[in-house]
Amino acid sequence: MMISVVEIPKYESYKDSENEWFSVIPEHWKCIRLKYSLKLVSEKIVSAKSGLPYIGMENIESWSGKILGDNSDVEGLASGFEPSDILFGKLRPYLAKVAIPDFRGICSTEFLVYRATNGQPQYFRYLLGSKSFINVIDSSTYGSKMPRASSDFIGNQYIPVPSSQEQIFIANFLDQKTAQIDEAIAIKQQQISLLKERKQITIQQAVTQGLDPNVPMKDSGVDWIGQIPEHWEMKRVKNIFRMVMEPSEKNNEHELLSVYTDIGVKPRRELEERGNKASTTDGYWFVKKGDIVVNKLLAWMGAIGLSEYKGVTSPAYDILRPQLPINGYFYHYLFRSDFCSAELKRHSRGIMDMRLRLYFDKFGVVEVPYPPSNEQDEIIRTLEHQMKEIDTGIDLLLAQIEKLKEYKTTLINSAVTGKIKITPEMIGYV
Repeated sequence: MMISVVEIPKYESYKDSENEWFSVIPEHWKCIRLKYSLKLVSEKIVSAKSGLPYIGMENIESWSGKILGDNSDVEGLASGFEPSDILFGKLRPYLAKVAIPDFRGICSTEFLVYRATNGQPQYFRYLLGSKSFINVIDSSTYGSKMPRASSDFIGNQYIPVPSSQEQIFIANFLDQKTAQIDEAIAIKQQQISLLKERKQITIQQAVTQGLDPNVPMKDSGVDWIGQIPEHWEMKRVKNIFRMVMEPSEKNNEHELLSVYTDIGVKPRRELEERGNKASTTDGYWFVKKGDIVVNKLLAWMGAIGLSEYKGVTSPAYDILRPQLPINGYFYHYLFRSDFCSAELKRHSRGIMDMRLRLYFDKFGVVEVPYPPSNEQDEIIRTLEHQMKEIDTGIDLLLAQIEKLKEYKTTLINSAVTGKIKITPEMIGYV
């Protein structure tokens, strides 16, 4: 179990730093401008095709500083770096793209390259990548669409600088502890993946085999479905649903709906703060409660689902209305499942994945199970109870991951600003 940061020993005495992001520091620490400890390396290479490994913004993982491979076929200008130089992403600094390569190479000019002239590079990487420092730099950016930080602003920031020996202690301590925290997070992420896998298996079994494991089975005649209960039918989608196109009137005030891969059909107003706004809904398709809304472009990725709302949606979507007795949630779970998504992708048309479209003439001929409607109701009652249990487990793990991330952030901030005292004996302490 991780010990609370407040339980870690503190220094004996502190002094006022006269800085907002680290108000006090240990009495014997220095408070100096960043440019006096880190030299800005401004070397430029005319062509990125130099044979050296190229690091782009996409090759640095946010916050962790992990380098995720490199590129070789890049054109244009690049900055050179040496092993142990610090790369600091000046574009969108809130992403905290801060890393130390252990090799010689070149990088995007969106990185500032710093070389430690007075201290240990790994300590400064933790310092520059700390939440408090990133917040200060992010607050200074210019440009609304592509916000960047100024190298002059960064260089003139005051930073806390302990002795070289303490820098080594802090860097080694954080190397070990952040690795432990990252491992704990990875284990919980794996547990989430297993729960999501279990969720898909549970859905697939319920919508293709029902709830009774002892019921006689028969071949469905469809490879991706396999066997189904003997008393179930197989029907084409077009025989269960009909496509409707009922345009809305002008100047209407109907609820605008959309369908998303992760959350299904939701009112667009709930997401308007993210910039998803429509100037008008004139001529949009009417949607009734119980309709299936299909995003033709992303249906194979799960952008299909049951509407629990009455409203209108984009004409780019297909509206499927039941013409047989069904429980809409049965087909909601079926159509959004991973194994069905693979089949929908096969029936989609387009030259590349991100241009695939599922048209109703193809979707309509897909054969799916059609249990008796009362059995569909029973399946959904059981399935929703099972989904709730699994989702509760996932939410609990996600909350634990967030706490670990918060702990990691607090630990780094506290160590690099001297709020906690790191000694050689503390390796393995937390």
